[in-house]
Amino acid sequence: MASHGIEIRGLYKIFGSRGASYIDAVKAGMSKAELNETHGHVLGLKDINISMPGGAITVVMGLSGSGKSTLIRHINRLIEPTAGEVVYDGADICRMNQSQLREFRRHKTAMVFQKFALLPHRTVLENTVYGLDIQGVARADSLKTGRHWIDRVGLSGFENHYPNQLSGGMQQRVGLARALATDADILLMDEAYSALDPLIRVDMQAVLLDLQAELKKTVVFITHDLDEALRLGDRIAILRDGQVVQQGSGQEIVLKPADAYIASFVREVNRGRIIQARTVMTPLESVEGPAPGFTVDAAMTLETAARQMTLANVTAAIVVDEAGQPLGRLDFATLISAMVTPTAC
Repeated sequence: MASHGIEIRGLYKIFGSRGASYIDAVKAGMSKAELNETHGHVLGLKDINISMPGGAITVVMGLSGSGKSTLIRHINRLIEPTAGEVVYDGADICRMNQSQLREFRRHKTAMVFQKFALLPHRTVLENTVYGLDIQGVARADSLKTGRHWIDRVGLSGFENHYPNQLSGGMQQRVGLARALATDADILLMDEAYSALDPLIRVDMQAVLLDLQAELKKTVVFITHDLDEALRLGDRIAILRDGQVVQQGSGQEIVLKPADAYIASFVREVNRGRIIQARTVMTPLESVEGPAPGFTVDAAMTLETAARQMTLANVTAAIVVDEAGQPLGRLDFATLISAMVTPTAC
């Protein structure tokens, strides 16, 4: 069954004892600084509107204090909103009663934390089935499911180890197995890989992408790292001071940064590893002259396309879709030009 998307509409969070009483003032233009210094309240989120497609990975990115972790905790309502909606499968999570919310958390969402959050007195297997125990699943069934997901995340043979016997990367694999074991539609990952060493982090990114290619969960992934966001995100939303500065695909953000703040993020990005052939090709209806005989896939990155064209000793190629149908033409000069970061935006 296809996963449902998440619609966040007009979401505000003002921290403080009388947050709701300042909503109108914030909507009218009261600044975060004035709200804090004059009224002793903190603006966490301001008018957040994000569509998170079902079966895709939406990355919410920002620096410390941008509001990204506050935002993800509204999806399972670990934080109560001041105003706005978080809609999933036709239901507004913000208006669920306690019974509805409990069922939603148990069966529709699972969370993977930065600090692993494993129970130290439980083995790998016991940690993995913890969510199933909460759901009341029969023990034989939960153990079978737990062993399946332990194997899927590459920890077969470690079922009886305890968390303190595992490396950080292995502990995070347990956290991922625990989240997947409940078969929740929504996977919430809050800085899940930030505590890992760089090489292990890349390995865990690959694990997530491999699993997602099969499972098609609705994943919300929080990070402060642009390279991670670009590698994982089908969609990316960048926050600053509790507001969405820009959202779109990784290619859209790299090619058309909304302002100087975003431009500063993307300036050092290796564009050749992000931008796809379809993005810079010339549509067929605009092409004159004979068509090249060499083809490249539309979803191929420019770096890969350049390598293949160089090996084939060609200066132009036809860009084709997944079915092999021609979409456009890609010249080598255009390809190389698109890989170069502009000196100014």
